[in-house]
Amino acid sequence: MKKRILILLFLFLSAGMPFCARAQEEPARGVWISVFSARDVLYSKEDVDKLITRCKKAKINEIYLQFFQSGNAYYDSKVCDKKKYDEMVKAAGMDTLDLLLREAQENKIKVFAWVNVLSLGRNDQADILKKYGNSILTLDQYKRTSRIESKTELDKYYLRENQIFLEPGDPRITEYMLTVINEIVNRYPLISGVHLDYIRYPSPVPFIPGSRFKKFGLTYGYGPENLRRFTEKTGINPLQTLNNEDEYLAWDNWKRQQVTELVRKISSLVKLKSADLEISCAVIPLTERAYANAFQDWSDWLEEGIVDYVVLMSYTKDNQFIKEVIKSALGNRGKGRIYAGIGLFLMKNIPDLFFNQYRIVTDLSVDGIVFFSIDDLDDGIVDFLGSKPYVKS
Repeated sequence: MKKRILILLFLFLSAGMPFCARAQEEPARGVWISVFSARDVLYSKEDVDKLITRCKKAKINEIYLQFFQSGNAYYDSKVCDKKKYDEMVKAAGMDTLDLLLREAQENKIKVFAWVNVLSLGRNDQADILKKYGNSILTLDQYKRTSRIESKTELDKYYLRENQIFLEPGDPRITEYMLTVINEIVNRYPLISGVHLDYIRYPSPVPFIPGSRFKKFGLTYGYGPENLRRFTEKTGINPLQTLNNEDEYLAWDNWKRQQVTELVRKISSLVKLKSADLEISCAVIPLTERAYANAFQDWSDWLEEGIVDYVVLMSYTKDNQFIKEVIKSALGNRGKGRIYAGIGLFLMKNIPDLFFNQYRIVTDLSVDGIVFFSIDDLDDGIVDFLGSKPYVKS
C-alpha cells in the first residue's frame, strides 16, 4: 500500500513539474510608445508615474519606447539632432527618460529602445542627408526615391509608402546606424534591448514577388552605391542587364543579404555590450511578402539566431485573417520567439472586436503580445487586461 502511494505521489509530482514550469514562464505583454503619442509620457514626472501605473494595472511587462525616429534622437545624443529630447527635458525640468528607466526596473518592467532604422519619414533635413545628400537613399527601378515628390502615370497602379528610405546596401548607412545604436546602449545601461523597426526595403502595394516582375510594379534597391557594389561583384548592372532567372535571383538575394547583414552587425554590436540585451524586430507578418518584396528575411534571422524574437505587425480588424497569419508565422520560430502585434488603433470604440481578437491570439500560444499603441490603451482595455492572466482560454 505504501509503495503504491509513493508511486502515485511520484507520478503526480512528475506530471505537475512541466505545468509549474510553464506557469512561471508567463509570455510577454508589451506596448509601443511612439514619439507622436498624444500621451506626453516623458514631459513630466507625473506622466512617467502614470505610465508605470497604467502598465502595472494592465499587467504589461514590456515597453517599446521610441528612441530614434526620422533621423531625430529622442534621447541624450551627441551624434544626432536631439532637439526633441531637449524639449522634453526642458518641459519636465529633469531627465524623464532616465527616470522612466529607473522606475520601470523597480517595477520589473522591461524597456526596449525602439529604433527606426532605414526610414527617415518625411524628414528631408535629417543630419545624415545634410552630410551625404540623396546618394544614400534607396531608389526604385525608375530611379525615384520612395517619397512621392511628383506623381506620374504609373502611380495610378500602385501605392508608394511615401517616406524617405535609406539604402541598406550603402556601407555609410551601416556605419551611421551602428554609431547611433552604440551610443544608445552605452548611454542607457538600464534598457533591456533594442527593437528595430523599418529594417527592410520599402514595400509598395500591390507587391510584386521579386525583381523579375519589375515591369508590373515597384521594387527598390537601386541606390547608386548598392548598384556599384553589386556590379563590381557580379559584372551585372541591374538597371540594364537582368536577362534571366539566375540574374534576377542573384540581384534579389543580394538585396536580402544587405538587410540581413545590417541586422547581423547591429545584433553583434549589442550582444558584445551585453549578452543579456535582446534584439527584436517589428516585421511584416506575411513571410512571402517580407521575403520577396521587402527583402526582410526575418524567418532566417530567427533560424540563425541573430535576433531573439520578432513582433508581427499583424494589425487588422479581420480576426480570421490574423489567425491565419499567426498560425503561418509560428512555424518560423527557429531559435527565437514570435510575438503578435495587435492594432488597437483600428478598434476604437469596438471593445468586442478587441476582446475576441485578444482571445484568438492568446489561444495560438504566441510568445508575447504587443499593443499598438499606448494612446489606444483605454481604461476599458486596461481593466480587461488587468483581469486576465496571460494564459490560453
